[in-house]
Amino acid sequence: MREIHVDRIIGTVKNLCIKANYELPQDVREFLLKALEKEESEVGKEVIKQLLENADIAQRERIPICQDTGSAVVFVELGQDVHIVGGNLHEAINEGVRRGYTEGYLRKSIVRDPLRRKNTGDNTPAFIHVELVPGDKMKITVLPKGGGSENMGKLVILTPAEGIEGVKKFVIKAVEEAGPNPCPPVVLGVGIGGTFEYATYLAKKALLRPLGVRHPDPFYAKLEEELIDEINKLGIGPQGLGGITTALDVHVEYSATHITSLPVAVNFNCHATRRAEAEL
Repeated sequence: MREIHVDRIIGTVKNLCIKANYELPQDVREFLLKALEKEESEVGKEVIKQLLENADIAQRERIPICQDTGSAVVFVELGQDVHIVGGNLHEAINEGVRRGYTEGYLRKSIVRDPLRRKNTGDNTPAFIHVELVPGDKMKITVLPKGGGSENMGKLVILTPAEGIEGVKKFVIKAVEEAGPNPCPPVVLGVGIGGTFEYATYLAKKALLRPLGVRHPDPFYAKLEEELIDEINKLGIGPQGLGGITTALDVHVEYSATHITSLPVAVNFNCHATRRAEAEL
């Protein structure tokens, strides 16, 4: 049994919150550069150049890539041979978020109650997903989710008879209806199967996968490629100003489901696809 003190978790989460908001992930940068080469619209090209310049300024000046520094979504892969000492895991993560958003001068965007709307003042509570895995390590990933992209998410429960064509139709329509709101070019997470709530979890988890990494199942890898092609034919383009780069990538995750159900969820990330991870 390996022990990990909560102080390490607090410090790690704090640093990840700051890093995710200040530094564009390298895979996202590379995909934006590829999009710049392929984009046919001159306006679209200029927008992508500005997005890259904005990211460079943020990293150099140590300021947020975007003023909306998002909800703190935290994924934890917890080894079953890890013993957390010195406190509680969830409390430690929230303390890390509190310090990260305060010390990093990141906007605090969380209200305690969805109807009475009083801001918590420190961007807590975080939205935490813990998965127990083999081993004696802990992997923490912070995924800041801005309101513009998060608000465009959709869920539907199709009939099984609607099949793969029904899935594609729903996903493409979701992107079309979102238009410029999620700050394209987007990265799209698609969750298929499971239950009402699990499909949405899969859609969000899909956003953790590095850009360009296809699903290991060739069937779903092909679906991802088909969705990318169809979405980029919509003409929405960078920041909704037209072009062939509406999506940088599409990631699909699936799960077993009930014989009568075909849940499908779509979760958007903006062009920055902010995320940062560390292993303890």
